[in-house]
Amino acid sequence: MPAERLSMRKIKEVLRLKFNCHLNNQAIANSCGIGRTTVRKYVFRAARAGLSWPLPDELTDSELERLLYPPRLSIPASERPLPNWTEIHRELKRKGVTLQLLWQEYKEAYPEGYQYSRFCDLYRAWASMLDLPMRQNHKAGENDDEN
Repeated sequence: MPAERLSMRKIKEVLRLKFNCHLNNQAIANSCGIGRTTVRKYVFRAARAGLSWPLPDELTDSELERLLYPPRLSIPASERPLPNWTEIHRELKRKGVTLQLLWQEYKEAYPEGYQYSRFCDLYRAWASMLDLPMRQNHKAGENDDEN
């Protein structure tokens, strides 16, 4: 049996156990021989696709796969919105604020925006161009201006 078919059968079984039998994710994971996070992923994808149980009879495995795993739209970098790096930098100085938290807020505002790793790369590149203050070490009692 092709791997895709086996996979779709397992996903259908996960959805059946979740919505028809009302089992928790751990029980479904044990029953299907998969991880609890995989169960959560399948249920999340089904909810995002607007699927309910029972699945429509006319829904083929390939259609189900397309609904659960839609193709990613490739948006050119020139069309992705850039965050306000100055604001990001200022926010990072606040207690408890992380780059991941700021990225999540950015993605909520701009779902088509950059993924986390690229967001971090762009921020670090921007931050490396800042005019950082240069530390100067002076020994007590010495003053360079007197020389």
